[in-house]
Amino acid sequence: MKIRVKVIFPVALGVLLLAFPAARAATANAATNAASAGPGTNVNLNATMTALFGNPVIARGKGFEIKQGDLDEVMTGIKSAAAMRNQAIPPAQLKLVESQMLDRLIQVQLLLQKATDADRTAGKKMAELQMKTLLERAGSQEALNRQFTALGLSMGQLNARLVQEGTAQTTLERELKVTVTDAEARKFYDEHPAEFEQPEMVRIAQIFLSTHDPLTGAELSDTDKATKKKEIEDILKRARAGGNFSNLVVQYSEDSGSKDKGGVYTVARGQTLPEFEAAAFSLNSNQISDVVVTTSGYHLIKSLEKIPAKKLDYATVADDLKRVLVQQKAAKLAPPYMATLKKTAGVEILDPDLNALEQENQSEAATNAAVAPDGK
Repeated sequence: MKIRVKVIFPVALGVLLLAFPAARAATANAATNAASAGPGTNVNLNATMTALFGNPVIARGKGFEIKQGDLDEVMTGIKSAAAMRNQAIPPAQLKLVESQMLDRLIQVQLLLQKATDADRTAGKKMAELQMKTLLERAGSQEALNRQFTALGLSMGQLNARLVQEGTAQTTLERELKVTVTDAEARKFYDEHPAEFEQPEMVRIAQIFLSTHDPLTGAELSDTDKATKKKEIEDILKRARAGGNFSNLVVQYSEDSGSKDKGGVYTVARGQTLPEFEAAAFSLNSNQISDVVVTTSGYHLIKSLEKIPAKKLDYATVADDLKRVLVQQKAAKLAPPYMATLKKTAGVEILDPDLNALEQENQSEAATNAAVAPDGK
């Protein structure tokens, strides 16, 4: 399902990055460079800046404060994600982006204050589904860890963000009483057939040996790489000689995210590293690849099933489609509701430049509302 929903909250930057297949190779290279500099390099930079210049409160409201370090962490992720795509945020737009991200941080905090236990449970479930999707796209837990290290995020920080954002989204939808009927979803499905085309996919199992130090993320020496290469070549001989591939996965694979399930992944074209994708889609059923070399390490891939491209039937996509349509409705209804929450909480933006931009945004929003009072 290809349809996209407008992002209301500051979804963890790596999620946005991994959503663009064209950025895959650049992501891998940038992650390798960041890992060579040591894990948490961006986080350490933020800590240094905080030590030098302090960590002042830049926004506050009833029951919450947002500090400069909170915004810096988000902006570091945005800048890193842009750099991985060989892009940069123009200096003239930087303050505008900061203003938008601060506003979204404020929205999350306001909605978390209204969250129920049911909202928090739903938010956690949403985070788990998003983490699963990220892992499938990355191809291995090790690769996913390195990609987010390059963004200055640990897996713990990423998961915490996803839970907060999922909880905020769920709370917003409940507060706005947003619903989508089966008839509405079916109508969208019938009128947008191209959105429900599933690309060719392949279900594979892999054995993975990393070429990076598990503690520091630094690239291994040529000698250690040669040792790993010899090891995986020996594993390949055993697999082709009739060794049980699932058992070899459990015994040797260094991909902690998949080894307990036999190394199995289902991947679509455009979701993984180019070398991995080329090998995975070239194999016949039950065929085992030669050693595949990527920026992450060495892979052995066994093809389990090829899944041809097809249009997904309505029953398969109905739940996900309703969820997206609910989010789209919530995005349209959110601005006046969030404005009321901000006013009730007495939200103040203490940074002069960011406050000036916020006042401009409010003025523009008021003008737009006057032109189109029905919100259309």
